[in-house]
Amino acid sequence: MKRIPILLGRAISKQRSALACALLIFALIAVATAQKDTDDEPTAVLSFLVLKDDNGKPIRNAAVIMHPVSAQGKQGRGDLELKTDGDGKASFDGVPYGKVRVQVLASGFQTFGDDYDVTKAKLDLTIKLKRPQGQYSLYESHPQDKPAPPPADPNSKPQ
Repeated sequence: MKRIPILLGRAISKQRSALACALLIFALIAVATAQKDTDDEPTAVLSFLVLKDDNGKPIRNAAVIMHPVSAQGKQGRGDLELKTDGDGKASFDGVPYGKVRVQVLASGFQTFGDDYDVTKAKLDLTIKLKRPQGQYSLYESHPQDKPAPPPADPNSKPQ
């Protein structure tokens, strides 16, 4: 009598294993069909060179962040971050054609940001980062901002 529940338990266990295998296969097939075939889409290699604006020396360990940009100019999801090496260089292979927003962040420098249109297989970008500027205060004198007085007209008569 005890043999029947054991056999029944083994049968249920085999059914569960078969069901789990079937679900796993179904999930793998669904994932494979949901993925886009990236072999058909052209991709590019983006190479970055990040330099100091004042002396042209490379900036090590700068963060280069790329965001996809839609045709309407909206930043899409899924960004990619790279770090520059000791020579200020970073590159990425497999960037799809289209617009990409590039941001570069480095400690002690102003943040850089610009949009680029990737239309060819290789794109080399040189980015020069500037040092932070001082704050502008209305309470300080700025002689370079004052307009020059108009030149005196030699033909005018004194009043």
